[in-house]
Amino acid sequence: MSEKSRPDAVQAEIRGHLGIITLDRPKALNALNLDMVEKLEEVLAGWATNPAVDAVLIRSASPRAFCAGGDVRSIGMLPDPSERRALGRKFFGREYKLNLRIHTFPKPFIALINGIAMGGGLGLSVHGSHRVVSEDLRLAMPETMLGLFPDVGGTWFLNRCPGMLGRYLAMTGLEIGTADALTARLATHHVPKAGFDGLVSALEAAGPLDRHLIDEIIKAHAAVPAAGQLAERLAAIDHLFAGEDLDLVMDRIASSAGDAEWIAQAQSALRRASPTSLRLTWHRMTNGRDQSIEQVLADDFHSAVRVVGGHDFAEGVRAILIDKDGAPRWNPPELANVTKDDIDALLAPLDG
Repeated sequence: MSEKSRPDAVQAEIRGHLGIITLDRPKALNALNLDMVEKLEEVLAGWATNPAVDAVLIRSASPRAFCAGGDVRSIGMLPDPSERRALGRKFFGREYKLNLRIHTFPKPFIALINGIAMGGGLGLSVHGSHRVVSEDLRLAMPETMLGLFPDVGGTWFLNRCPGMLGRYLAMTGLEIGTADALTARLATHHVPKAGFDGLVSALEAAGPLDRHLIDEIIKAHAAVPAAGQLAERLAAIDHLFAGEDLDLVMDRIASSAGDAEWIAQAQSALRRASPTSLRLTWHRMTNGRDQSIEQVLADDFHSAVRVVGGHDFAEGVRAILIDKDGAPRWNPPELANVTKDDIDALLAPLDG
C-alpha cells in the first residue's frame, strides 16, 4: 500500500521443526499492507515444500492486537474511484491468494490470536488448522460498517458457524470474545496470553511435529475461558436470521428489539451499516453456502474491486478511519432504496 511497512513488519524464522511468523507493525495494530501480504506469501510458499518445516505458527508482537485487518484506509482515502479500483485489484488479488494459501496449506497452521482480530486478521488465522485465542480477544468482521462486505473468505468460514450465527456476525459486524469465538467455531482452543510463549517453546522443543502431537501440546496449555453469551442465544439468532428474505429478517429483528438488550444492539448495528453492504453481504451469505473456498475468494475479488470504487466504501473509510466522526452518509441511505440491479452490478465478474 502507500504506507511502507517497517522492514521487520513480518519476521520469519525456523526454530526446531516449527516455522514462526511474527507480525510486528504495532502502531497500525498489524494492519496488513501490500508489503506484508507479499512477504507472507513468499515465506509460506517456501515453507510449504521445505522439509525442515513440519508446521507453521503465526503470532503478533503487539500486546494489543493480532491483526486489525487489511490496511483499507490507504485505498479509501484516494479521491479517484478508478485509482481505488486499481489499487484494490492489486491488493485484494494478493491478499486473497494468501488466504487461499493458508486454507490449503499442506502442513498444520497454528495462529496465536490475541486482542483485536478483525477482517483481514481472520483471513490470516481462521483458514488454518489450529486457532488459539487469548482471554482478551476482540474478534469481528466489521466490514458492513465500512461500506465493504465480509471478504477474505468470510462467506466460507462464517457459513460454517452453527446455525445462523455466521449471518448474525456478518451482518452486524459486532465483536465477540474468547468463549463466543469457540462457540462460533472460529477458534479451536483457548490458551491464556501469559501461556503463549510457553506454548511456542513447547512446540519448538517437541521434535518432529504432526497434527496429533500439536493437538496434545496445545491441549496441555489450554484453559477453560470465562463464560460467553452466544451459546444461550443461538436459538434466538437462528429464529431472527432464518430464511432468504432480508427485509423479513429486518422486520423480525425490529419487532423483537424490545425483548432483549442484545437484540436491540444488533438492530442498532444494522441501522448504522451501509444498506448496500447489507444487501450484498446477505446475498453472499445466502447464495454462497455451498461454494468452494476457491469460488468464494474469486467472488470476493470481483466484488471487492467494484465496491472500493463506489461511494459507500470511501464514505465508510472517511467516517470510521479518517475523520472518525462515526457518521457515514450512505448512498442509497435506506435498505429499501438498494435494488437488485445495484447488487448484480457488484457481483459481476471483472474483465481481465
